[in-house]
Amino acid sequence: MMERLRNSRWVYILLSLVLAIVFWMYVRIEVDPEDSTTIHNVPVELTGTNVLTGQGLTVTGISAETVDLRVSATVSVINNLIRYRDDIYIPLDVSRCTEGENRLAYQPKWPENFNTSDVVLQNKDPGTITVTVGKLYTNTFNVDFRLDGQVADGYQMGTPTIEPATVTVSGSAEDVSKVSKVVAVLQNENLDERFAGDLPLTLLDSQGNPLTDLNVTLSSDTAYVVVPVVVEKEVKLTVNFQNGGGATTDDITYDIEPQVITVSGEESDIQNLTELSIGSIDLSKVVGTNTFTFPISLDPSLENVSGETEATVTVTVKGLDTQVYNVDNISVIQPANGYDAVAVTQEKQITVRGKAEDLAEIDASQLRIVADLTDFTTTGQISVPVRVYLDTNRSVGIIGEYSIVVNISR
Repeated sequence: MMERLRNSRWVYILLSLVLAIVFWMYVRIEVDPEDSTTIHNVPVELTGTNVLTGQGLTVTGISAETVDLRVSATVSVINNLIRYRDDIYIPLDVSRCTEGENRLAYQPKWPENFNTSDVVLQNKDPGTITVTVGKLYTNTFNVDFRLDGQVADGYQMGTPTIEPATVTVSGSAEDVSKVSKVVAVLQNENLDERFAGDLPLTLLDSQGNPLTDLNVTLSSDTAYVVVPVVVEKEVKLTVNFQNGGGATTDDITYDIEPQVITVSGEESDIQNLTELSIGSIDLSKVVGTNTFTFPISLDPSLENVSGETEATVTVTVKGLDTQVYNVDNISVIQPANGYDAVAVTQEKQITVRGKAEDLAEIDASQLRIVADLTDFTTTGQISVPVRVYLDTNRSVGIIGEYSIVVNISR
């Protein structure tokens, strides 16, 4: 009997709890009673700062950046306020502030679609906000680039281009004076391709540390940065040789200094570049050992990382002899337009190069000198370049350049 009563008691207790919960839910849903709550740390947002800037002023201090709001409303309204908590803020208009301290009253901005009459603002902490206004100072800085990471192995970062190249920092004299540098920071752990895009600007102090708590404005919060990333490659320098003067590439030794240069460029532009020709040498102009200097020229899409702008080529002809012949077979191709030319030079010494056995078979009669004066219109005695012909099938050739004196009249 006692056990039955004891069991019945627990049933009554459980039933009472269920009924209490049901009644509480009914009251909350159907009756929707009044309640109150405190919304903490509501952010303050300044408006009208552009008006101060136009007057050469700026906000240098604010007594509170967040406030606490004590409100009363029905439970459903309070629940919605809490749900849309991030949409509540304090708009603080500073457009009418003057230099010095300004105590401003404020009203909260509730979330959209809320009926302000449904909410009673019981208390604001603090009740007013003091805004300090001072003179506006500005300073212009170059925008520098900084890579927060590294370039991948085998790649090289080129010179970044930044737009805008400068930025103006505005604020109080105290805050602006703390700024030492403005940088656009790219975060990339393994940069292996060209980057182009907007990067946020970061203010640094004299020690290179970021400044995050300054009340300043920038003429631009971001910069468009293009960072070329290129591949480096060693490229061999070469030179072309034109057979002449009885000499071929089999008869010479040569040296190029430098032999290779380091070139950088886009991977697609450089992958097929294995050697770079710097010019051509006519072997008829090489007597013994001669040195030639050539500029090192690259396509604009490539960069000479080594920095050498010239290459020196030293050429030596070996194993060939020379023979000098007195040549009197001189002819003149007459100029046009009624001009007349006569060769004053009657004989010229011409040097022929080749193997000794071939030179022994050459006779001076096989050499002839021709002066082409077709385009000459100058009168008097002048020195003119000539071409020397050697009528033989021997492996020999003329070396050097020659001229004769002619008399042109009309």
